[in-house]
Amino acid sequence: MEDIQSKGGLARAEALSPEERSEIAAKAAAARWNLPKATHEGDLHLGTYTIHCAVLENGQRVLTQSDFMRALGRARQAKGRAYYDSDVNLPAFLTAKNLKPHIDEDLYVTSSQIEFKPIRGAKAFGYPAELLPKVCDVFLKARDAGDLVTGQGHIARQADVLMRALAHVGIAALVDEATGYQEVRDRLALQKILEKFITDEWAKWTRTFPDEFYRQLFRLKGMPYPPLEKSRKPMYVGHWTNDIVYSRLAPGVLDALRKLNPRDELSGSRRRKHHQHLTRDYGHPALHEHLSNVIFLMKSCNNYAEFSRRLNLAAPKHGETPMLSPAFDSA
Repeated sequence: MEDIQSKGGLARAEALSPEERSEIAAKAAAARWNLPKATHEGDLHLGTYTIHCAVLENGQRVLTQSDFMRALGRARQAKGRAYYDSDVNLPAFLTAKNLKPHIDEDLYVTSSQIEFKPIRGAKAFGYPAELLPKVCDVFLKARDAGDLVTGQGHIARQADVLMRALAHVGIAALVDEATGYQEVRDRLALQKILEKFITDEWAKWTRTFPDEFYRQLFRLKGMPYPPLEKSRKPMYVGHWTNDIVYSRLAPGVLDALRKLNPRDELSGSRRRKHHQHLTRDYGHPALHEHLSNVIFLMKSCNNYAEFSRRLNLAAPKHGETPMLSPAFDSA
């Protein structure tokens, strides 16, 4: 059969024109060049096993195929096809007929082999990182049901060891730590937060901070309200507002607003209010909710030091740990 298929393939190749051969070769080369690239690589240590892992440019986390197989105690060679079902959507080591009752539907989605370009080298093969605990679970379920066949017992034992190693830490977090990707992940997460809260465009000014916020703020500071400078609030009120409100809305929000809405070098004032750069669908509702909670908390306090203490416990600044002692002067 193989000879017949081989001769057929040669006959088809010979029947192609030079242009067709060139086009096929060009497509094959393009496919190789278009492989997703690894941006971070490292070694994942699970018990006595080391699995090389990578994070691809699209954020996907992969484990190299060879180390994946070794960790499961599997040789690369598969048994004859008579031993397997004909399901081509699963890796060969999951197509044993006795395992099928223990394979969930979502495993079909995450079990595809991934071809990628490593940082060094032309091409590598891997599996999605989340496949490892799922495969282990299949063999452990088969073991518990008494469905394992000869030659699978050692895989179940390996699966047990790996699952114990993964018991307290997610596989994605382990890969991120091993490759150094966690720093990129944190930056991407921060960017998503800022996209929700902040817009480059600015909205027309509308009254957003209620008078009650300033009335309570001045009361806690022991200052008369309205202030003597009735035309505008003193500049230091902006510092208090940044501290009480914008630094506690979400990570990075205050820094991003300061960049979008900088102070004028001559006057020292800002052209717009920070809240004019908050998104209508997410930033403003979060601001209103925070202000409501802050005013409620203000009303329960007798002075600024007490309020500061409670605020730091209820809504600590992002990037800071809750403080148990006063953080501000009462002045």
